[in-house]
Amino acid sequence: MAPRAYWKGHIRLALVSFPVRLYAATTSTERISLHRIHKETHERVRIQNVVPDEGPVDRDDIVMGYEYDRDKYVPVTEEELDAIEVESKHTIDLSRFVRLDDIDPIYFDKPYFVAPDGDIAAEAFVTIRDALRASKKVALGQIVLAKRERVVAIQPCGEGMLLETLRFADEVRESNTYFEDIEDVSVSRDQVEMAESLIEARSGAFDPDTFVDHYQQALKALIESKLKGKKVEPPKPAKGKGSNVINLMDALKASLESKEGSAANSNRKSTRKASAKSPSKASSSKSAGAKSSKAASASSAAKASGTTARRTTGKTATTRQKKSA
Repeated sequence: MAPRAYWKGHIRLALVSFPVRLYAATTSTERISLHRIHKETHERVRIQNVVPDEGPVDRDDIVMGYEYDRDKYVPVTEEELDAIEVESKHTIDLSRFVRLDDIDPIYFDKPYFVAPDGDIAAEAFVTIRDALRASKKVALGQIVLAKRERVVAIQPCGEGMLLETLRFADEVRESNTYFEDIEDVSVSRDQVEMAESLIEARSGAFDPDTFVDHYQQALKALIESKLKGKKVEPPKPAKGKGSNVINLMDALKASLESKEGSAANSNRKSTRKASAKSPSKASSSKSAGAKSSKAASASSAAKASGTTARRTTGKTATTRQKKSA
């Protein structure tokens, strides 16, 4: 049975319009959910809708409301909300096209799969999808989901497209508020190079299957043990895996001398020797190698999912603060 569409509407580019369906791209059904229960009877604790001095009220008597003053509300009914007519309730108008790495990752919210709604929409759908892929751009528009208008970014994804809702500018906090107390300390180039070597030693293509939710695994094991009637003893405090090295330079050296860092350390030394012999050639080779590696990585990601690799720009807060200044 085909999955149920989360939203149905149209995508429009200038005079081209075609029907589409949105499907939730993520799921939480595999995750273990815990509920609040009564400690003695193990009965589920239910939350009642209660009005002070009135007691429980029926669901049919509940409407939404806006608090315009302390404990003072103006009611808004479902019928009134449904009567609000904005174009983005039914149509995503592709109003702008940008590079994916121009959008700071902090703005991305929730992903949805986009598919054509019926055979008649396939030709226009595939045309826009392939044009986005060829231009290496993502399309921006707006849509109303769950009674909220949202900015969206649409890009190719395999045979279909991926829509991601974006946060509005006023939903993103300025970073300087949280970073202003960070001291401007000077560090040696050797420390930075050692850290770079450690990063290089652990670098590779992103594979989500290599990451495991250890907490969910432990929670599942705990529940299975309790269902079998086994007594669960509280675990002993885990011993720290870190060393007693306090000095940062010593910690970096010890890390590089470990199994994971030894290969990267030897590569770093040979690279520095080659650079000293022929600075211009080494620099050119490094640049070309980086470009080649980046192109290969992008090609691999595109084949795997049809999406453009997202790059962290880290420029949102500083750019916005410069504009405000």
